[in-house]
Amino acid sequence: MNPTRMELTRLKKRLATAVRGHKLLKDKLDELMKDFFDLVEENRNLRRQVEENLATALAGMAMARAVISRSVLEAAIATSRGEAALQAGTTSRMGVAVPVFQLEMTPALGNGFGMTETSAEFDEAIDLLANSFQAMIELAQVEKTVELMAAEIERTRRRVNALEYVLIPKLRDQIKYITMKLEENERANLVRLMKVKDIVRSK
Repeated sequence: MNPTRMELTRLKKRLATAVRGHKLLKDKLDELMKDFFDLVEENRNLRRQVEENLATALAGMAMARAVISRSVLEAAIATSRGEAALQAGTTSRMGVAVPVFQLEMTPALGNGFGMTETSAEFDEAIDLLANSFQAMIELAQVEKTVELMAAEIERTRRRVNALEYVLIPKLRDQIKYITMKLEENERANLVRLMKVKDIVRSK
C-alpha cells in the first residue's frame, strides 16, 4: 500500500461507499426481517386451517366408508367431474423473486355422483377437500416464499457483517496508517527545511 495522498483520497471514497452501502443493506435487512415474521405468522395460520380442514375431511371419509360400500365409494370418487388448473409465475418481494400460484377449479369437485348413493358425511368431506385446495396452494406459495426470504436474509446478513466487521474497519485502519505516514513525512520535511534554513543562516 502506497502512503500517498492519492491513495488516501481513493480509500476515503471507498470508505464512504462502504458506509453508505452498509446503511442501505442494514435497512433492507430490517425490512426483510419484518416481512419475514409477517409471512411466518401467515404460514402458521394457513397451516392450521389446512390441517383442520384435512382432519375434518378425513373424519368424514372415515364415516362414509363405515356406511357406504367400498365399490360405491370408489365409483363416487372416480366419477367426480371436477377439474383444476394451476398457473405458476413469479413476482418480486423486497427484491426477491418469489412464486405466485393461481388455482382455477371448474366446476367444483363432487358433482359426478348421485346424492342418494352417498352419505352426507361423504358429500361434506368432498366439498371440504375441494375448498381446501385454495388454502393448500396458498400455503405452498407462502412456505416457498418464507424459504426464499430466509435465504435472502442470510445473504444480506453476511454482507452487512462483512462490511461492518471486515471491510469498514480495514479501510479505517488503512486510512489511519496513511494519514500517520503522511503526517510523519510532513514533520520530517519540516525538520529538514529548518535544518537547511539554519545552515543558510549560519553561512
